[in-house]
Amino acid sequence: MRSMRASYLHVHSMRLATGEEVLVARAVAPDGRVGFGFSFRLDATEARHMAEWAAGVRAQRPAYESQLDHAWERAWLSDEEIEWQSEPGFANIQWLPGDLDGKDS
Repeated sequence: MRSMRASYLHVHSMRLATGEEVLVARAVAPDGRVGFGFSFRLDATEARHMAEWAAGVRAQRPAYESQLDHAWERAWLSDEEIEWQSEPGFANIQWLPGDLDGKDS
């Protein structure tokens, strides 16, 4: 996979249902593919790199160490699909440009 730049990146702070804060990133590839990433360490670069990889614009999958043993972390570390909607706050993030509900355009 060749590396390219995302045509759009957005990092948003979100409260989990448990009260902790997380940064969530959305990357949109030039071809429209959308990827999401997160950081419980509140590291925007970490979240962006995950999102870029998920959107196919970053060749190397970012390393990650669990901080809270959250379901998103367990899915990432197990190389499983992350169920973003498991956190109610995720659906309320207004991603621009594109859909406002966090779904792929």
